[in-house]
Amino acid sequence: MRFQNKCLLAAAASPLALFCFSGTANAQAFYLQEQSAKAAGRAFSGEAADTGADSLWWNPAASAGLDRAEITASAAAILPAGEVVDTGTLIVRPGQSAAPVGGTAYSTNPIEEGVLPTGSIAVPLSDRLSVGLTLTSPYSFTTDYRDDSWARYSADKTRLRTYDIQPSIAFAPTSWLRVGAALNAEYAEATLSNKLPNLSAALPDGQQTLDGNGWDFGWSAGVQVHGGPVTVGLSYKSAIEHTLDGTVEISGLVGPLAAQNMSLDGVTATYSTPWQAIGAVRFAATDKLTLNAQVIRYGWSEFDSIALGDPLNTAIPENYKDSWSFAGGFDMQVDPSLTLRAGVQYAQTPTRDGERDARVPDSDRWNFGGGATVKVSNAFSIDAAANYVMFEDTTIDRVTAAYPGTAAQTPILTNGELRDANAIVLSLGGRFRF
Repeated sequence: MRFQNKCLLAAAASPLALFCFSGTANAQAFYLQEQSAKAAGRAFSGEAADTGADSLWWNPAASAGLDRAEITASAAAILPAGEVVDTGTLIVRPGQSAAPVGGTAYSTNPIEEGVLPTGSIAVPLSDRLSVGLTLTSPYSFTTDYRDDSWARYSADKTRLRTYDIQPSIAFAPTSWLRVGAALNAEYAEATLSNKLPNLSAALPDGQQTLDGNGWDFGWSAGVQVHGGPVTVGLSYKSAIEHTLDGTVEISGLVGPLAAQNMSLDGVTATYSTPWQAIGAVRFAATDKLTLNAQVIRYGWSEFDSIALGDPLNTAIPENYKDSWSFAGGFDMQVDPSLTLRAGVQYAQTPTRDGERDARVPDSDRWNFGGGATVKVSNAFSIDAAANYVMFEDTTIDRVTAAYPGTAAQTPILTNGELRDANAIVLSLGGRFRF
């Protein structure tokens, strides 16, 4: 019975491997990149090479050489849409033939709308040395499938919030070189639930709910080279290995499975978010037009598995792959009080065919952005942007099993699709210099 309990708990805790990674984000997988309304307007095409407080997330060297302190704040309203559709998912209960999983076959807009706030401050201590602080929430979602959704055994409800605090320091050793470094302190909290099948299709589903939270740390470093009309920025954000402490609640199991209903405290899950290697260039083609380009290599292979500690002591494979994003855009100063921007970005998904499920229905995407800055005074400017993100249709095809390794093992042969997915992102921010 002890072995059976551990196998059941491992199955029940398997979604813990995904609680930070639900939904379709605007950058890649579960990463949100809307850390600046100005950056959104040019589709995040030159941030590591730009200067000022609102570029600190991408490059901590961005504050070196400032002559005045800057404070920026912005908020992005993320409005996703799309369908997660069953195209023939089967469930194989013990001693029974494979049968349709049943339930609602179309899940429309399971990813809830949300607002992502962010803010930064940069303060020069001298003409060469500055310090900065960025506050943001780079991995935050809520997804909600119906209780009778076809995807209910792998994805029901998920809520994630992360809070990243990034203090930084930057130095300009010469007129053309800037260097910077930062600490990333990140707190994550999450709640997720999904259904568990009873042994008979005539019985209602059981339920499992998982909660977890914890603080963990990473770092960032970067340089900028300023040479005439060209600025080049290079930066690196480390992977962060998260360890979350949580609980597992299992209820609603009947018959031979009833003994497995329980409340378990002290469950831990360890996983890594990806590193980012960022390269950007800004070219002042004229005194009014600046061209931007940015490439990011994401180290998603760090997210290869989730290690579950006592009393589960198992690892769940995720097998994400490293991926790229590419962006280009421009800034056009129409007059001293108005600057217009536009850009386009292409980003690859790190998820693999054959290992993608309804909790993370991610795919390659295009991001088209446009925006403007209005200079209200010498001290205050307003940034606004709108982005349209278009996701490619893709398969949802990860095979899972409830109660693996026991007589109650119940495979779920997932066969679904992500269709017509898109997101509209509206960003508004302000910048104050003093």
